[in-house]
Amino acid sequence: MNIVKHIPNTITSMNLLCGALGVIFTFQARFDLGFILMLGAAVCDFLDGFAARLLKAYSDIGKELDSLADMVSFGLLPSLMVHRYMIVTGHTGIAAYIPLLICIFSALRLAKFNVDDRQSENFLGLATPACAMWCGSAVYFYSFGQVTSLSPVQNEWFLPVVSVILSLLLVSEIPMFSMKFKKGSKTNKVRIGFIAFIAVIAIIALIFKINWSAVVLLSMTAYILWNCLVGMISIRISVKKD
Repeated sequence: MNIVKHIPNTITSMNLLCGALGVIFTFQARFDLGFILMLGAAVCDFLDGFAARLLKAYSDIGKELDSLADMVSFGLLPSLMVHRYMIVTGHTGIAAYIPLLICIFSALRLAKFNVDDRQSENFLGLATPACAMWCGSAVYFYSFGQVTSLSPVQNEWFLPVVSVILSLLLVSEIPMFSMKFKKGSKTNKVRIGFIAFIAVIAIIALIFKINWSAVVLLSMTAYILWNCLVGMISIRISVKKD
């Protein structure tokens, strides 16, 4: 038996395990561990693809397993984190259940991605890991960072509204760059610029002793806003040409 070909699927299974454990800790209101496990799942999600390319161990099972793992780690886990955070902070009305839409739209996003051959280099719509990182970092920051009376999360409808926006972005047709560097890609400069932006945010957070989760939160917010802005500009240009 060729053990090498099972390495990528083993890493993908670790992604799934991190997501499952994250769900367990989320129900215990341990949002810190939930987010850390989400980050662990993201690392595994990167490594399984890297391992598959390096070892040339592609398989149909691996592709399906990857989507199933992502559904738990980047669909179910983030939606539950936002939902449980609202419940724990006293928002027990209907608004607290709206974030569960992220789980549904993540499933639609992953199914759409699997049958769409236009997303080999960049994405059309928000990728589930990016959506999950925003949710996880927001919950972590507002749970363990400095929250004032002016923080938007104090409004009961802030997170539900953001959840609806993220859900719609997941299934949108807005072009969004991926972080996979490819030789000769015109998007490589954008990727390098984004990495530089994250580095600057990290340095500022370190200097001013801001909770580290703010780096992820600000980076994901900038990523989403930038891609939406560029996407709208591109649409306007194409409309004018027509």
